[in-house]
Amino acid sequence: MFLLLLLALTEEHRVRHMSLTIEAANNIATVLTESLPYIQRFTGKTLVIKFGGNAMTSTALQNSFARDIVLMKLVGINPVVIHGGGPQIGELLEKLQIKTEFINGMRVTDSATMDVVEMVLGASVNKEIVNTINHNGGKAIGVTGKDGMLIKAKKLSVSHQSPEMQAPEIIDIGQVGEVQSINRSVLDLLISSDFIPIIAPIGVGDDGTSFNINADLVAGKIAEELQAEKLILLTNVAGLQDQDGKVLTGLSTAQVQKLIQDGIIHGGMLPKISCALSAVQAGVTSSHIIDGRVAHAVLLEIFTDEGVGTLITNEAI
Repeated sequence: MFLLLLLALTEEHRVRHMSLTIEAANNIATVLTESLPYIQRFTGKTLVIKFGGNAMTSTALQNSFARDIVLMKLVGINPVVIHGGGPQIGELLEKLQIKTEFINGMRVTDSATMDVVEMVLGASVNKEIVNTINHNGGKAIGVTGKDGMLIKAKKLSVSHQSPEMQAPEIIDIGQVGEVQSINRSVLDLLISSDFIPIIAPIGVGDDGTSFNINADLVAGKIAEELQAEKLILLTNVAGLQDQDGKVLTGLSTAQVQKLIQDGIIHGGMLPKISCALSAVQAGVTSSHIIDGRVAHAVLLEIFTDEGVGTLITNEAI
């Protein structure tokens, strides 16, 4: 589909001055005409995309993602990118010999760890994504949630209870936060200035304390605040799968809730699905969980009928 167009117009064809065959030309024309209704539908709309997982660690996938974002902007769509960086944080912590542990899937973040988180997310990873998008013809600008008080956060409270306990135990996991509010004016300023915002999920508290926040949750809250057309979460699996390994898509919020109740959605996929579900229930038109290991996954999801992941919406499919 749309990927054929991108492959057909590679540098190899241009550098070698190769002529397109009739078959290749027809494929390109077909893809362009099939994508046109989607481009017309989403022009002027805002799409919030969480970039993470394998797509961040592969140079080829980084450039694929960057070209997707640049093309979206060129056809009049407003992409807003939120990125993670867990593996990069873990790697630097190990080099610095700073011990780290996880509770309920969240990294315990003391002051030393928070310094590393800010260094990796706010500087290294953020600027690398900005540079890659700019190198591919875009106009990206990197910010953290601390810039302009974009993400106001508060400490995340985590509890644990075992059968022998009469009351849940409150666990202190340090400077791990949750989104309290989003300063939309910062995003509106960047989008209206024709920039592509690249956001590191670091929030700030009332007293200036920095908080490490899950990137999926930040993307969901930003999508809700902007009443985005789409929330797109890139992950390392093909999408939400049933018990037979088949990817489920075209799901309503009621269907998703039943899958959760039936235990089909569980484990590591549950927080991601819950984030996607919450966004749709709060007014985002649709949420998508797509396979970031697939080149040009974002374009394939929004510009083709088939897509490459799971679609959740309140609208009739």
